[in-house]
Formats: sequence, C-alpha cells, structure tokens
Amino acid sequence: MPINITMPALSPTMEEGNLSKWLVKEGDKVSPGDVIAEIETDKATMEVEAVDEGTVAKLVVPAGTEGVKVNALIAILAGEGEDAAAAAKSGGNAAPKAEAPKADAPKAETPKEAPKPAAAAAVPPPAKAEQAPVANGHAAGDRVFASPLARRIAKDAGVDVSAVTGTGPHGRVVKVDVEAAIASGGAKAAPAAKAPAGTPSAPAPAPKPMSDDQVLKLFAEGSYELVPHDNMRKTIARRLVEAKSTIPHFYLTLDCDLDALLALRTQLNAAAPMRKTDKGEAPAYKLSVNDMVIKAMAMALMAVPDANASWTESAMVKHKHADVGVAVSIPGGLITPIIRHADEKTLSVISNEMKDLASRARSRKLKPEEYQGGTTAVSNLGMFGIKDFAAVINPPHATILAVGAGEERAVVKKGEIRIATVMSVTLSTDHRAVDGALGAELLGAFKRLIENPMGMLV
Repeated sequence: MPINITMPALSPTMEEGNLSKWLVKEGDKVSPGDVIAEIETDKATMEVEAVDEGTVAKLVVPAGTEGVKVNALIAILAGEGEDAAAAAKSGGNAAPKAEAPKADAPKAETPKEAPKPAAAAAVPPPAKAEQAPVANGHAAGDRVFASPLARRIAKDAGVDVSAVTGTGPHGRVVKVDVEAAIASGGAKAAPAAKAPAGTPSAPAPAPKPMSDDQVLKLFAEGSYELVPHDNMRKTIARRLVEAKSTIPHFYLTLDCDLDALLALRTQLNAAAPMRKTDKGEAPAYKLSVNDMVIKAMAMALMAVPDANASWTESAMVKHKHADVGVAVSIPGGLITPIIRHADEKTLSVISNEMKDLASRARSRKLKPEEYQGGTTAVSNLGMFGIKDFAAVINPPHATILAVGAGEERAVVKKGEIRIATVMSVTLSTDHRAVDGALGAELLGAFKRLIENPMGMLV
C-alpha cells in the first residue's frame, strides 16, 4: 500500500514551511532514520527523516516550494514489493477518501433527528435555518475548527469564520482561507442585534491598520520595490504584536560601573589555557562582557526566585533554573538561542556555548529546543554604540534585559568626581508576573554582581 509523506510540524507554532531541498530522488530506497529533505521554518532549516521503509515513488512537492501547509502531501513511498509507478498514481488519493465521510456527517444525521412537537411549527424560519450546513461543512452552532491566527484576522475584518471554507487538515480554517474570504467580500459576520434602550454603548472598535493598497498609494509609483515577507519576518511581526498587545510592560533602568568587571575579564582571558585546533593553538576560551552579563542575569534570577516566573491564566509558573535566551541578529530577522541552566555553568562554558549557538543561528541550523522556551532573555546593542533602549518581552518570559554600551562617564563617589566605565541596562517586565518592587530587587541583584564580579566565580 502506498505510504504518504506529509509536511511535518517541526514546532508547536508551525503552520507552513518551505521545502528547501530534496535529499532523495524518485526511485531511491529509504529506511527509517534516513534524511530525505530539508525544511525551512520561520527560524531554522531542519532535516526531515523517513519514518517508514520503501522506495520513493513520487516527489509531489518540488524543491524550493514556499508556503507548504503542515500535513500537506509532499511525497509518496512504495512499500516493499510494490510497483513504484502504481503507488505514485494511487498514493495521493488515500487521505481524501478517508476524510470524505466527515464532510457528509451533518447530512447523515438529519434523518435521525427526533420528530419535533406541534408547537415547533410556529417557530419562525430563522430558527430552522440555524441547523443548515454552512460553507465549511459544519452546522451552525457546531464548533468550527480554525487556527488562532485565522480567528484573529477574521475578527478584525468582521468575517464570520464559520462561513469560511477550510482548506487545512480536516477542514481546519487557516489564514489563507480567511484572506480569500476577505478578498472576495463574502462571509461577512451578521450585524449585531440592536441593544435595548438604556443599555450602555460598547466602546468604539480600535482603528484598523492601513491596508497594503492604502500604504502604497502614499508613495509615487516607481519609487519603491516590494520585497515579500519570508516566514521569519511574518513570525517576528506576529509575536511582537502578541507581546505588546497582551503583556503589560513596564521598564526599570540602572547604571552599572563596569571597571571591576573589565579588569576581571582581562585577568581571566590572560589565564586561559591554550588548546590545539585545526588552525593551530588558541585559547580555550575568550570571555566577552555579554558572557558575564548572561551569568549575572542568571544568578540574579536565582537570588530573586519570585522574578524567575512566567504568567499563565490559571497559575504562576515558578522556574527552578535560569534558562537565559540571548538575542542574535541574523540575516532578515532575529532569533534567541537559549543557554540552559546558565546559573550552574561557568563563564568559560557559557562563552563557548554562546559562540556555537550564535554561529549555528546565523546559518539557520538550530534545533527548536535550542531557541524555544527559556525563563528570561538578554538583548545587547552595546556593540553598536547604543546607550540605552527598552526591549520587547518574548512570551512566555516575564522579563528581558536590554544592555547598552559601556562608556566613560564622569561619576561622583564620596564627594569626588572621577571617570568610570558605565553601562546602562533596562529591564522590561511583565507586570502580571513581576511587580515594580520585585523587578527593582531583581535589577539590583544584577547590578551587585556586575559591580562585584568575583561573586560570579564562587
């Protein structure tokens, strides 16, 4: 029997991906565990392994195809002893046939309904119409399966999602279905019933963002070029909107004296043992200020455990370790690989692990577990000369630390003016999980570690 290979969901939030490359061709034999393709998600390029044994009968989706939906058929395998040509012709038909009864389910149930009492004859036609099937195969009032993004777009556009035909797995309504309904002008939500006299009026809806056409009309034709968004840019935009619209941010800023930390860093780097590499001998580690910031943030969270938390509607998630995400700029976007258990690791381990993660992030070779989750994050723009800024919290984190440049400033200590290297840091905090005093306590613990860095070595 032909074996269908479908687009896998390589992360919990993935809805589609780009099929970058096939590593097999039609006629090749594959075994479980063989790498057969490379899939590009919003954050990384990942290898896909075969889970069954067979012969590649047909590559349904060509290499280089973008926007392939999760669970969409991408290839067909012929089983042992099966003719590949016959499998290629019949393999893709298996899934639709299996799902056909689902679409007919509402019709099959109609004859089984119990006879209605005589009084039901007086019910006006609209009540009867509520049981009629709608475009996506559901009866009105039944649960409609739709992705959260599709529901949000439909709500903003005033579209009735139950009247949209779903093309996702098992009739699920996805983003492209709603966009198609909006473009066609159909599936508009029914107008709300008029409120009785004296009922307080609802607040006016938030203004909608300008459409693409409205934006482009503001610029002279020929004065721009259009660069389509890739999956990473779309995901960054969606998550930033989610973060700023659902998380009540507040911000705390402190200045940290870096002179002691810079002196210790110089000592530790000078003491690094030499090791052999492909290019000759090199130090076993080379600490950066950012490596020490990561360690200080992790230790501060352990010193103020109530701030090492994530908000959920039902409970506060209190974390037992400090897993610190570090913002890394990559072509076309941003990714946040995570140093797990940073509170327990030495500075040299953090430094070498960070270099490896950053290198693989830029080549989009990170695994999902290497950039998903975490308990906080650090974003450092000091190397660009930025003095201070406020970063956007990355859910499910409750905090993110924005780090500015270390610069020489005139400071007053014990009534005397002297020159010191000072770094400004700003803590963005989710007020649902971390209140002002608790955030101040966390930032104070971080400042103490930065200004007394020997505490990070014990």
